[in-house]
Amino acid sequence: KQTRNRTFTVIGLGVILLGSSPKYNLKAYKIVYKTKNTDGTAIQASGVLLIPQTSEAMPLVSSQHGTITDDAEAPSNFKATSEAATSGAIFASYGYIVACPDYIGYGTSINLPHTYEHREGLASASLDMLRASREYIETNKLNWNKKTFLTGYSEGGFATLSLQKMLEEKYPTEFNLIASSCGSGAYNKTGFVKFLTTQKTSKNPFANSLYLWVLLTYDRIYGINRPMSAYFKEPYATEIQNKKQNANITVSFDEIFTDSFKKGLNDGTDAAILNALKDNDVFDWKPNTPTYLYHGDADDLVYYFNSKNAYDAMQKQGAGDKVKFLTALGKTHSTAIQDYLIGTFQTFSTLK
Repeated sequence: KQTRNRTFTVIGLGVILLGSSPKYNLKAYKIVYKTKNTDGTAIQASGVLLIPQTSEAMPLVSSQHGTITDDAEAPSNFKATSEAATSGAIFASYGYIVACPDYIGYGTSINLPHTYEHREGLASASLDMLRASREYIETNKLNWNKKTFLTGYSEGGFATLSLQKMLEEKYPTEFNLIASSCGSGAYNKTGFVKFLTTQKTSKNPFANSLYLWVLLTYDRIYGINRPMSAYFKEPYATEIQNKKQNANITVSFDEIFTDSFKKGLNDGTDAAILNALKDNDVFDWKPNTPTYLYHGDADDLVYYFNSKNAYDAMQKQGAGDKVKFLTALGKTHSTAIQDYLIGTFQTFSTLK
């Protein structure tokens, strides 16, 4: 189906088995919609909209996915192992309309660089997906109860808090936000990057590739455009220049940087990088929507202090009981996912 400049295509139909029977079958629609890239140019992006097959009143969930490195895992491709086809479909099978943005760089916008961990790029693409989903809902007269929930884990947690902040500050009446559940996101970008340049970290090449990806994304989007030798020592600079975030870095991340870069970052003189990081800090503000921050205290990929600092800063801003901090004791980035999913499902179920 087509509405104005958006297309809606059925891409999946099925029942998701949970161990206990779900309430509803669901349909999955690929949505192509207009949004803007980080340079302001108009582009098309995509996502998937999951619709329970029921006439009962349903809330809407915007579900932002975590880091993916293969377009096959993009929500609109609806691969069986993707978040959209697993956790997203679970929510849909229990009576939620679920909107899952691909983000810029996946799905229809595959030919563009992904805006990895970039606040504005993730939030705006997710918001425009929400708007396109609302248009589909209203055009097809689905029984939406006008309640909207936000959720995501890892990059999706950062995207969710970024989207929530954008909605509350710029479009406070556009959606009726009921609750936001954010899992293990890197909300304190400035503190996180300073930590990575001064502290010993795991030598995990996958983790290092993600940290590289953030820095390279900011270097590009903010027009800093430095040679890799300005950031990294040899032999790392040459490898990163050639392989970008796919460079195989097997040392503690702090060991690859030049002394001059670390000095400028930590003494406050590298204004270009510090301004880019500050623009992506989403931890120090006062949410008006009930907000749930989940994080494992043994997370060695996105460190626990990201959520702890966010909670503390939000309390200082006067958020009070609007923000709840839920620690998954002894859990890592991967093992805390279950705590986040179960907690999110239970919370949303009481408010839907």
